Amino acid sequence: MLAVLIAHAVAAVLSPLMVRRFGRNAFFLLSLVPLASLGWVISNWGTEQNLAIEWIPGLSMNFDFWFDPLAAILSVLVLGVGTLILAYCARYFTDDEPRLGIFAAEMVAFAGAMFGLVASNNMLLLYTFWELTTVLSFLLVGHYAERASSRRAATQALLVTTAGGLAMLVGVIILGQVAGTYNLSELIEIAPRGWLPGVAIVLILVGALAKSAIVPLHFWLPGAMAAPTPVSGYLHAAAMVKAGIYLVARLAPGFADAAPWRGTIITLGVMTMVIGGWRAMRSFDLKLLLAFGTVSQLGFMMVLVGLGTRNAALAGMTMIVAHAMFKAALFMVVGIIDHSAGTRDIRKLAHLGRRAPALTVFAALAAASMAGLPPLLGFVGKEAAYDSLLNTSVLADPARLVTVGMVTLGSILTVAYSARFMWGAFGSKGHISPSAAVERLHAPGTGFLAAPAVLSVLGLVAGLMSPQLEQLLTPYSSTLPAVGASDYHLSLWHGFNIVLLLTLVVIIAGTAVFAAQRQPRRRRFEHHPLGNADRIYDATLRSMDAMSMRLTGATQRGSLPLTQTTILGTLVVVPLVLLIISTRTSADVRLWESPIQFAIGLMMASAAIATTVMRNRLASALLVGLTGYGLGVLFALHGAPDLALTMFLVETLTLVIFVLVFRKMPAEIDEKKSIGLKTPRALLAVAVGATITTIGAYAMNARNTTPIYERLPDAAYYLGDGKNVVNVLLVDIRAWDTLGEISVLLVAATGVASLVFRNRRFGTAPRVSDATGVEAVSTPSQSETTWLLGGELIDPKYRSLVVEVTTRLIFPAIMVMSLYFFFAGHNAPGGGFAGGLTAGLALVLRYLAGGRYELGETVPVDAGKILGLGLTLAAGTALVSLFLGAPALSSAVFEVTLPLLGDVKMVTSLFFDLGVYLIVVGLVLDILRSLGARLDAKIEVNQR
Repeated sequence: MLAVLIAHAVAAVLSPLMVRRFGRNAFFLLSLVPLASLGWVISNWGTEQNLAIEWIPGLSMNFDFWFDPLAAILSVLVLGVGTLILAYCARYFTDDEPRLGIFAAEMVAFAGAMFGLVASNNMLLLYTFWELTTVLSFLLVGHYAERASSRRAATQALLVTTAGGLAMLVGVIILGQVAGTYNLSELIEIAPRGWLPGVAIVLILVGALAKSAIVPLHFWLPGAMAAPTPVSGYLHAAAMVKAGIYLVARLAPGFADAAPWRGTIITLGVMTMVIGGWRAMRSFDLKLLLAFGTVSQLGFMMVLVGLGTRNAALAGMTMIVAHAMFKAALFMVVGIIDHSAGTRDIRKLAHLGRRAPALTVFAALAAASMAGLPPLLGFVGKEAAYDSLLNTSVLADPARLVTVGMVTLGSILTVAYSARFMWGAFGSKGHISPSAAVERLHAPGTGFLAAPAVLSVLGLVAGLMSPQLEQLLTPYSSTLPAVGASDYHLSLWHGFNIVLLLTLVVIIAGTAVFAAQRQPRRRRFEHHPLGNADRIYDATLRSMDAMSMRLTGATQRGSLPLTQTTILGTLVVVPLVLLIISTRTSADVRLWESPIQFAIGLMMASAAIATTVMRNRLASALLVGLTGYGLGVLFALHGAPDLALTMFLVETLTLVIFVLVFRKMPAEIDEKKSIGLKTPRALLAVAVGATITTIGAYAMNARNTTPIYERLPDAAYYLGDGKNVVNVLLVDIRAWDTLGEISVLLVAATGVASLVFRNRRFGTAPRVSDATGVEAVSTPSQSETTWLLGGELIDPKYRSLVVEVTTRLIFPAIMVMSLYFFFAGHNAPGGGFAGGLTAGLALVLRYLAGGRYELGETVPVDAGKILGLGLTLAAGTALVSLFLGAPALSSAVFEVTLPLLGDVKMVTSLFFDLGVYLIVVGLVLDILRSLGARLDAKIEVNQR
C-alpha cells in the first residue's frame, strides 16, 4: 500500500518534466502507474492487509492502513478508471494546452490521494487524504483559471466540501475520543452509542453528504462541470464523489442502527435522487445533464449503502461499480462530442448518430446501463436495489413504502434523462440534414474512443457475468446483517415477480415522461418548482458578505486606539467576570521576597509611568526599554539566565529599531494631535496590569498537582539530550511551535521590506563599489588604510573615528560570542535565537559606525536568501530526524569520530537551531537594509 502511494507521489512530481519531454503522450506513460497499482490490488484481492507506522502515538496520528474487501472494490474503480482517464487525456488535449504538465501532476496525485483515502484505517489519516482530494479537486476544476466560470466553480466546490470536511473533522475527533480509538477497524467493532456519538455521527454524515453532492449540498457538482471533461469523467463519476458513499459504506456495519443514521441518509438520499433527475430533464448541455444525473445516482447509492442490510449493501456495491463504468464512459463520450463538434448543446446537434456510429453504439451501451436496461450491469444493480428495499424490515411499513415510491420516481426520471441524452446527442430531432456543428465534425480516432469503449463493454460483460461479480462483492456485504429476507443473488433473471413488474413500470413510465417532455406544449420541466440551490448559495454568500461588512464597520473603524481599547477591555472584563463567578480558590500573594526585587519593580513602575508623560519619542523608547531590562534582571535573580540573556538582547535590538524608525518622525509628540483622553487610557492600562497579575496569582494558587516544570530537566536531558531546558523546549519538545514562530518572523521581515520598498525588494545592501556621484569622490583607494570601508563615505560631521576603531576591534569578538551562544546553547545559556540576536547586534554596530555601505561590505548577501536558507534548514530537520529513526522535529543523536577532534556527539536539533540562528540574522539584516540603508538613501537624496 505504501509503495502505491509513493509511486503516485513520485509520478506526480515527475509529471511536468515528462509532459515537457513527451508532450501529451506522457499521459500514456503516467497511466502505467495506476495500472501497475491496479495489478497489485488484483493480486492481493481476497487478502486482508494491515500496515501500521507510528508517528505521533500520543495524538493517535499514525499511518495506519487497512486493505479489506471494501477498500479493494473502491481501489479497483479509482485505479482502473484512473488508468483509462489518463490514457484518454493523451488524445483529449493538444500539445499546446496551457499548464498541461501541472494538470497531469494533479491528476496523478489525485489518484494516489483517493487510494490513500479508501485504504486508510486511521480516521485522522483518512481526513488528511479527504482534504487533499478537496484541494486537488479545486485545482483541477479551476484548470482554466482565466475563465471566471472556472474560478467560481472551483471556489464553490472548495467552500462546500471544505465546510463539510471541517464538520466531519469535529465528528471524527468526538467519536475517536469517546471510543478510545481512531482506527476504523476497531471503531466499527466498538460502535459507541449515546447522545455524544450521535452528534459525532451527524457531523461525519455532513462531511460525507457534502462530498457526495447530496441535497442540500448538491449544487457544487453541476457547477464543477466547468472543469475539463477528463476531470468530470474521473472525479465526478468514479472517484471524488464516491468518497462520501465509501465513508457511509465503511461505517454502516457499526452505526447503521444509530438513531440519526437511517433517517438522515434515506430522507436526503431519495430527495437527491428525485431533484437530480428533475434537473437533468431541464438541461440542454450534455455535460450538465450528466452532472445532474450523477447527483441523482449518488442519492440512490447513498440510500442503498446507508440502509445497513446485507442485500442493500450488495445492491449498493453493484450500483457503485456500474455507475463508475457507465458515467465515466458517458462523460468521455461528451468530451469526444465537444472536442469533435465544438459544442455540447443538444439544440445544436442533429444526425450525429449517422456521422459517428461507433461512438453512438458505445454511448448507447452506457446509457442503457444508466437507465437500468437488461442485460447491462445497471439493470442487475437496480433489480437488486428494488428487492432489498421491498423486503427490508429495518424500516416501518409507511417509511418503506415512501422510500420505494421515491426511488421508483427517481428511476423513472433516470430512464427519461437517459433517453434524452441519447436523443439530444445522436438523434435527428426532425432535421432532414445534419446540423452545422455535426457537419464540421471530424471523426474521433481509435485511441480517443478506446477508453469509453472499454468501460461501456465492461458494463455489458459485468451484467452477463453478474453471478461471478457477486463473489467479489459479497465479502463486504456479508459484514452487514441479513435483516428480514433471505440472501439475494445477482442475476439477470429471477423469474416473474414484483421486482420485474416494478422494472417494467419504471421503463415504460420513463419512456412516457421523455416523450411527454419532447412535446412543446407540455414542457413542464422548464419551470423551477423545486427551487435553485445555486442561487440560494449565491444569496447566502451575499448575505455573509453584507453581515461581515456591517460587523467590520462597527468594530473596525480605522482607529487604532479604539481597536486596542476593545481588545484590552475584553481582556479585562471577561476573565475577571469568570473568575468572580467560578473560582473556588484564594490567592496567597507575596509582594516580594527580597528588597532587590522591590527596588527593581519600583524602577520598572517608575519608568512605565514616566513613559506616559514623556513628550520626547526617543526618551519614551528608552524608558520602555528600561522596563524590559528590569524584567531581564528579575529573570536572572530567579535563576533563569537564558531568559535574562534573551530579554537583554531583544530589548537592545528593539531599541535600535525604534531609533531607526524615529528618524522619520518628529522628535516631540504634538499633544494637539493626540486622540482621546489620557485619564481613560491610564485607567485601562492599570486595569489590564491588575487583571494579568490577578489571573497569574490565582493560576499559581489553583495548582493541585506536581508542576510540570519539575519534570522538564529530566525530559530535556533524556529525551532531548540537552541540559538547557529552555533551548531543548524550543528546538525539540515544542519544535513545531518554534517552526511556526520563525515562519511568522520571516513573514514579518518580508512585510517590513515590502512596506519600505513598495515596488520591489532591492536585494543586498549597497557596497562601496556601488557609490556614485558625490559619494564616490571620497571612496578610498586600494592603497589607503581604513578601519571601515563604508566609513569613508560618511559625512565627516557625522563620522567618529573612535567608534569605527572600536567597532573594528570588538566586531570579531561579538561574532565569536554569537557562535559560542549557538553551539553552547543546548547545554548552557544561549542557543540559536540568542546567538542570532548577538550576531544581529554586531551587524547593528557595524551599520551605526560605518553607514549603509559598510552593511553591504559586511554581509554582501541578500537577506531574503538567508531567511529562506534558515527556514529550509529548520523544516528539513524534520525529515532528517525521520531518517534517523526519531519523530519529526525531535532530537536524533549521532556520534562521529573526526580527526583532531576525536569523538563528537551531535543532535539533529543543532541544525534546527542553525535555521533559527540564520532566520534571526536575516531578520535583523532585512530590518537594517529597509529601515536603515534604504531610508538613509532617501534622506541623502533629499539633502542634495
